[in-house]
Amino acid sequence: MTEHPTSHEGRQPLAARPHERTRPRQQAAEAPVPAQPGSAGPRSAAPGRRPDDSPGADREHTPDGTGDGGGRPVPGQVTPPPAAAPGGTPAQAGAPAAAMAVNATPATPGASGSPGAPQPQDGAAARREGDRLRFVGAATRRIARGIDLDEIVLGLCRATVPTFSDAILVYLRDPLPVGDERPVAPFVLRLRRTDRLRLTDVEGEELTLVPDPDPTPAAELCEVRSGGNLAEVLRGVRPVFGDSAAARSALSELLGRDHVLPGGHRAILAPLRGRRRVIGAAVFLRRPERPAFEPNDLLVAAQLATHTALGIDKAVLYGREAYIADELQRTMLPDSLPQPTGVRLASRYLPAAETARVGGDWYDAIPLPGSRVALVVGDVMGHSMTSAAIMGQLRTTAQTLAGLDLPPQEVLHHLDEQAQRLGQDRMATCMYAVYDPVSHRITIANAGHPPPILLHLGGRAEVLRVPPGAPIGVGGVDFEAVELDAPAGATLLLYTDGLVESRLRDVWTGIEQLRERLAATAQLTGPDHSPPLEALCDDVLDMLGPGDRDDDIALLAARFDGIAPSDVAYWFLEPEDAAPGRARRLARRALARWDLEELSDSVELLISEVVTNAVRYAERPVTLRLLKTDVLRCEVGDDSPQLPRQRRARDTDEGGRGLFLVNRLARRWGATRLSGGKVVWFELPTRI
Repeated sequence: MTEHPTSHEGRQPLAARPHERTRPRQQAAEAPVPAQPGSAGPRSAAPGRRPDDSPGADREHTPDGTGDGGGRPVPGQVTPPPAAAPGGTPAQAGAPAAAMAVNATPATPGASGSPGAPQPQDGAAARREGDRLRFVGAATRRIARGIDLDEIVLGLCRATVPTFSDAILVYLRDPLPVGDERPVAPFVLRLRRTDRLRLTDVEGEELTLVPDPDPTPAAELCEVRSGGNLAEVLRGVRPVFGDSAAARSALSELLGRDHVLPGGHRAILAPLRGRRRVIGAAVFLRRPERPAFEPNDLLVAAQLATHTALGIDKAVLYGREAYIADELQRTMLPDSLPQPTGVRLASRYLPAAETARVGGDWYDAIPLPGSRVALVVGDVMGHSMTSAAIMGQLRTTAQTLAGLDLPPQEVLHHLDEQAQRLGQDRMATCMYAVYDPVSHRITIANAGHPPPILLHLGGRAEVLRVPPGAPIGVGGVDFEAVELDAPAGATLLLYTDGLVESRLRDVWTGIEQLRERLAATAQLTGPDHSPPLEALCDDVLDMLGPGDRDDDIALLAARFDGIAPSDVAYWFLEPEDAAPGRARRLARRALARWDLEELSDSVELLISEVVTNAVRYAERPVTLRLLKTDVLRCEVGDDSPQLPRQRRARDTDEGGRGLFLVNRLARRWGATRLSGGKVVWFELPTRI
């Protein structure tokens, strides 16, 4: 039996009356619905209305889509999808509401079939909505591929032009806030990038997308006024059409009062909101001959703006972290190498990856008293921020210990104790060498590090035999030092295991390949000339293959020039009152032998002052040494650990002016504390 709906039942949703959706139209005519108060009577007698157009029955879609049965959506309104398709089956289960709203197209009056049957227009709308969803998916994936700010903005521009719009303008906050950082006032937007579609002049070619600095007239900077229309639109977060009064005013403020959109252009203004605040805005433009934006295009613009803003937030945070890591690594490695007497230095550092420029490898060159130099290369386990922090502490400790002029094995012993104090599993390898250019000797101590390679002047390369030792941090291990010859013209190469060890080769195979590479490079320059130091370092790094970058690489090369014995003068002076006079006479004879008599007056005056100060506090013989290289260096050593300090003497003081004279006449001077005293030195140019 067929039940007739009451006036209350006629207002129920369509999903509650599936039997009426499937009932043929002629059956409905055989069972007329009683007339309700205010109705036009039976359906068949209502002029200008369809037979079933009663207040209690389902209304067919009107041709213009204004009916209440679910026609084409009214601009600014999203219509909910129907609950069931013809026959009672769910219509596109799981599809987004926006997609279902577009699929609801009006039925043609008088068409055959049931009232809810899909018409040919429905298939075209479904295809359009499917294309829209596929476009959003592809565009968001392209935006997400970007890792830095420019890549993300470029991905947005390339994804939307020309598929979604003919031109785009992307504004970002200047400066961009990072994380929880409070934004800087005032609120300023800067035009970051613009793209548009330009036709090529050659007939038959397709449209070509090119970056254009000015696709539409737009100002470079825009200050967002508090309480203005642009501020209100940005605060609302949702994209808006550009034809509304508020949007037109906001666009005028954004583009500049002197810049207006060309006539007929359609626009969408989409705020870019990150995790915490609005960070910019995007303007999508279409030419007059292009179909106008639809309400569902606002949803597309919102999706693109959301993905872009979140990607920019992450890119800014990543950029800040990468900057901090890079600065941390940069400050923990020496900015430049010193230029000690008798040795030339060159270095290289390569991180394990360009995206993570932090690691535990380090190198250093530390000038020591007596024109010596300490050469250090170390490697902390891992290449993370923690490894870099431990490396910085160990490097600072090594510099402090070198300043005490401790033997190499003692330096490694104290580094081992420091690593144990830093925590468990804080292990590192280290090579510590001290080169003396006067004696042409080098003293090396090793803590589990790959052995150094010495390249001789004739082209022969040898792996130095040094005690391997245990890594720093093991504890309870004694370190040994070995003293070797360092002939003039030879090159010492210190490196970390990242240069010789990888997944494709073991460490000893890599060391042998490195030795052969050095020998082959030296053969190119001949037996009488050493290869250039910087070019030698570059050539060593060229041996790395595609699979050889598993770890950080630190490289330190030292070319031993040495100081000839004829350019060195050395004396012992007893700590007595006659010592300054004897020092002046000895210095005068040495300068005459070196044809540097023009420096006699300055050298005698400064030596007299420094030796007088040493004799005043010394208990053992005072040492005096002169070195002639490109400069004249004078060194005075005594057994007193107290370092001299320059001060301003009063008119009534009898002393206190010696260091003032040294500071005024010498090109450089300094004082270094030793384990058994100190050395005061100064340098003068050999040519006045």
